[in-house]
Amino acid sequence: MAGTESDRRASMGVTQLDAVVVGAGFAGLYLLHRLRELGLSARVYEAASGVGGTWYWNRYPGARCDIESMQYSYQFSEELQQEWEWSERYAGQPEILRYLEHVTERFDLARDIHFETRVNSAVYQESSSHWTIECQSAEETHVVSSKYFVMATGCLSSANTPDFPGLGDFAGKTYHTGRWPHEGVDFRDRRVCVIGTGSSAVQSIPIIAEQASTLHVFQRTPSYSIPARNGPLDPDEVRALKARYAEFRAEARAEGFGIANPFPVPEDQDPEYVPTAEELRSILERNWEYGGLTFLNGAPGLVIMPELNEIAAEFVREKIRAVVDDPATAELLCPRTPVGCKRLCVDTHYFEPYNQPHVSL
Repeated sequence: MAGTESDRRASMGVTQLDAVVVGAGFAGLYLLHRLRELGLSARVYEAASGVGGTWYWNRYPGARCDIESMQYSYQFSEELQQEWEWSERYAGQPEILRYLEHVTERFDLARDIHFETRVNSAVYQESSSHWTIECQSAEETHVVSSKYFVMATGCLSSANTPDFPGLGDFAGKTYHTGRWPHEGVDFRDRRVCVIGTGSSAVQSIPIIAEQASTLHVFQRTPSYSIPARNGPLDPDEVRALKARYAEFRAEARAEGFGIANPFPVPEDQDPEYVPTAEELRSILERNWEYGGLTFLNGAPGLVIMPELNEIAAEFVREKIRAVVDDPATAELLCPRTPVGCKRLCVDTHYFEPYNQPHVSL
């Protein structure tokens, strides 16, 4: 019966595959490589003209990963881990895109990727236990049948442009960080408004402020933002890490968020240890100077004990007040929600632009 169904689909001009993957970002590229290793026929459909996913579309000023480069990378190939050289602690969008293009070429992935193609529909056929998938490119519409259908589109593939009244009548130019022009945007001598103060804005505002004649930032909710302490990677430190990459990856996997802890918990520490207010501030200061998303590491109980969380929240607010000159602006930038409930932002001199006379909040 299965053979008869297969013959019927073939007679309809339907391409037969074991697996179809939608999206050629980090996940989609690895899936294609892994499916090939399993001996399955696979194809990736990608709406963009190149690989990269988020890192293809998000080209706004300052676009950068908030996971350290040596961790924000594939680990399925030891040769790849050893041969690729990252330039910075936190890689920028152009470097991450070059990395993914290198991976695509190194493992000959492009031959099974259909670019500038979207999936219009996918229907599961109970009778054959297969998916019937209709795909659309500029040249044609075609149908594929596959046993496995995997969405590797991630959570950032659909840009959300709020429907502000009057947006369609606005005579100026509008841009979305998730759909940035590949040629870039020149903001010199321009009056610019940035809507939102999430990760994309935290990264782009310092750079836009360097160019714009005036910059107005519209904020709904202030973000907890931790300094990245970004900079060139130390070659000696890179060599030392690569010498123990497998162990390093295992340490990261053992952490709750999959990020290696730069300050491991002492083996003899009491599991029920709760730091005093003074000890907590010392831990937070150490983490602040180190920078990045591990800011809350080493402070057990902070995410479940309100009194400890408030110490950490006020610690960040004090840092903001120390940078922003105008007290009223500083208070507007100070988050009031518990720290850690939303993902932290990681910045490079985000708060300093608010001291400049042409920048307003």
